[in-house]
Amino acid sequence: MDFGDDQEGGSESNQHQQQQQNQNQRRKRYHRHTPRQIQTLEAMFKECPHPDEAQRANLSRELGLEARQIKFWFQNRRTQMKAQHERQDNCFLRQENDKIRCENIAMREALKNVICPTCGGPPIAEDYFDEQKLRMENARLKQELDSVAGLTAKYLGRPFTQLPQGTPQMNVSSLDLSMGGVPMGGVPMGGGHHQPFGGGLSLDLDLLSGAGLGMPLSDMPTMHLPAPVTEKERPDMAKMATRAMDELIRLTQQGGNVWVKIPGGDGRETIDVQEYDSIYSKPGSSNFRAGDIRVEGSRDSAIVCMSPVNLVEVFMDPSKFMEFFPSIVSHARITDPLVNGLNRRNESLVMMYEQLQFMTPAVPTREFSFLRYCRQIDQGMWAIADVSADMQREAHYGAPPPRSRRLPSGCLIADMTNGYSKVTWVEHMEIEDKSPIGPLYRDIVQSGAAFGAHRWVAALHRACERYASSLEVPGVMHGETTGVTAEGRRSMMALSQRMVSSFCGGMTASPQHQWTTMPGAAGNEVCVRVSMNQGAQPGHPNGVVLGAATSVWLPVPADHVFGFLRDENTRTQWDVLCKENSVQPVSRIPNGPNPGNCITLLRAVSSSQTPQGGQATILVLQESCTDASGCSMVVYSPIDIPAANMMMSGADPSGIPLLPSGFAIWPAGVGGGASTSAATPMAAGCIVSVAFQILISSLPSSKLNAESIATVNNLVSTTVQNIKAALNCV
Repeated sequence: MDFGDDQEGGSESNQHQQQQQNQNQRRKRYHRHTPRQIQTLEAMFKECPHPDEAQRANLSRELGLEARQIKFWFQNRRTQMKAQHERQDNCFLRQENDKIRCENIAMREALKNVICPTCGGPPIAEDYFDEQKLRMENARLKQELDSVAGLTAKYLGRPFTQLPQGTPQMNVSSLDLSMGGVPMGGVPMGGGHHQPFGGGLSLDLDLLSGAGLGMPLSDMPTMHLPAPVTEKERPDMAKMATRAMDELIRLTQQGGNVWVKIPGGDGRETIDVQEYDSIYSKPGSSNFRAGDIRVEGSRDSAIVCMSPVNLVEVFMDPSKFMEFFPSIVSHARITDPLVNGLNRRNESLVMMYEQLQFMTPAVPTREFSFLRYCRQIDQGMWAIADVSADMQREAHYGAPPPRSRRLPSGCLIADMTNGYSKVTWVEHMEIEDKSPIGPLYRDIVQSGAAFGAHRWVAALHRACERYASSLEVPGVMHGETTGVTAEGRRSMMALSQRMVSSFCGGMTASPQHQWTTMPGAAGNEVCVRVSMNQGAQPGHPNGVVLGAATSVWLPVPADHVFGFLRDENTRTQWDVLCKENSVQPVSRIPNGPNPGNCITLLRAVSSSQTPQGGQATILVLQESCTDASGCSMVVYSPIDIPAANMMMSGADPSGIPLLPSGFAIWPAGVGGGASTSAATPMAAGCIVSVAFQILISSLPSSKLNAESIATVNNLVSTTVQNIKAALNCV
């Protein structure tokens, strides 16, 4: 008998038994809750998914479970609920994408057999189809998909970028302009088979925004909004905003070391980049900047007729902010309210998104996501600081870090007396020009004048004047030439404000509002864009709207051009529609001390007679405005007689449809450049942006015609030629 083998076998048996005992003990650790315990926990979860320590202790005593077990159960339940929501959202997104794919395939198959409605002939090409309808439908579906994805991102706390496999990529090709169409008034422009425009010229007309030369109507454009701020990030955001506030206060009070006065700039100042870097550089950080990054820094101040509290409300309300700065801010929104203001907004911190514009399609918009921190720092003193969040935040969420960003900027608002405030503005940013800038505007933009503090302060001063005139502040209202009632006056000012905002928003050159350039007369390029509205918003005409814009340099001072364009006595010299008509003011409402700042209702009476035997009358609502920076606007829109009567009676004008056109005028040097150096003084010249809108058809389903493009191109070119001839610039 081999006792050694028996002992070895016994040892192995003991080890196996010990392992079985350990496994049994581990199994005993798992505890299955009773149905009553689960029912109680589920009921509590519906009321409060995040119970505090006291609530967990009560549940522990009631159910006979440890507090740790209660805590772990709620953690696991929240994880299960989150996973369930993700599965539901993913399923819904897959269904939406499948719907888009199927509808696209069905449209392509149905439109392969399209025929010309005029001659009944076959299509020009095998893949010819009505791309306008297809793109509008895709825009609608894309909006729904983006809305769902946005809700998912809000719930998950991060951007939702994963799409189901097999999602078709839309190839948005250029529009074939060989389509039948209807011009203004619904009169056909031509018949016969489709003919290409300009020898086969193809234009990429933006139909996705639904905005034309106005604000978005049926589809909100996709924007690069920041990711939601998580609870973990909030302390860092607060610290960042506090540092930016401290730096802003120092910059507004800094002496001549950091700030350099512009020769002949009326006290305006630009920042000394090297001096700034030496004073404000963070410990351990590098001041290196890439060669394609420009620094723009400027400071200016003014006294405005508005109280600090009201100014704070303007800056912290995106709608009011856009209304006060329509020529600069094309879009603004609060994406995350981090600290709600208490006691009349004594302290508020929000994450904001904004698009800044220069009113021409030749200058791309600037997009910023930044923190806006407002705080009352002393009795009668407020500070509003803006700063872009750290670029590492965007990289953390998988997005490319922005190279254009706001450095600590903002304004200091000091309470004066009698409702006035002194505003000291600092504008400071790093800019990467991703898209080319039109040659006429290149020097204005790169010198910092286009988005500098002087432009902001001048626009704020003008907006406060207009606001004061709407309240009939003594000393601001003067020279009113008609007996318009107070209600009619308010209605007229509200309608004109919407007209100006629509005109400015339509001139934007954002990625969401693509323009297509085409050759115009005298070598000027004309930018065109198409939009459609199906009655999604009141105050916008239904149908297909064609917009066009161009810019031209004139060797005439900006104030002379502004006076010429706003004067109804000289309107017949440039306005094609009023060429043979007498233009008379029906009513005029000044909205500032400068005589050029006013709202006018014009009446153009034609010498020809209507079919009923009367004289044809055209009513035009016009607003002209200029500010301390020398920038001016003349914006107008035709309105019908019933709409004018409703406006003058004081009724709500929000439903009156408008198609604003007009001019934006900028002081500039010879060749279109603005100069800030003494060696290159600014010459007596200006740049004029001309923009028109035409209602091609009142039916959103109507097709675009190549002759419509030619018509609006001819309208722009003729207007520019008339202005040059009247000002002896030919």
